[in-house]
Amino acid sequence: MTRTFTNQAAQGDLLIRRVKALPANLKAAPVCDGTFIVAHSETGHNHVIDARPNVKVYDTEDPLLSYLEVINATDAMETLLRHLRGHDTHETISIPPGIYELRRQREYTPEGWRRAAD
Repeated sequence: MTRTFTNQAAQGDLLIRRVKALPANLKAAPVCDGTFIVAHSETGHNHVIDARPNVKVYDTEDPLLSYLEVINATDAMETLLRHLRGHDTHETISIPPGIYELRRQREYTPEGWRRAAD
């Protein structure tokens, strides 16, 4: 089953929020086995988006924040956020064309902010 959204959605500890423009000083995210890993999982059940010509993912200096740009595709391929786990998986999300902030859940500790622990 695939879910759609308009302005924001969440999958596990990842929040996807539509924004108006990309900020400055971004760097292209690496492609790993044909996908962008937009949220790493300690157990290897990553949250991924397939690397396609109409999809661009950008990293920032903050490891908990990245950006996604989905451009209209002439081949009408859907851009899907998938959770790579065979059981008890998060629902796949269809991402419409636009620009999005991808933010990982975080928590405060005496040492500072860190990615939320499961």
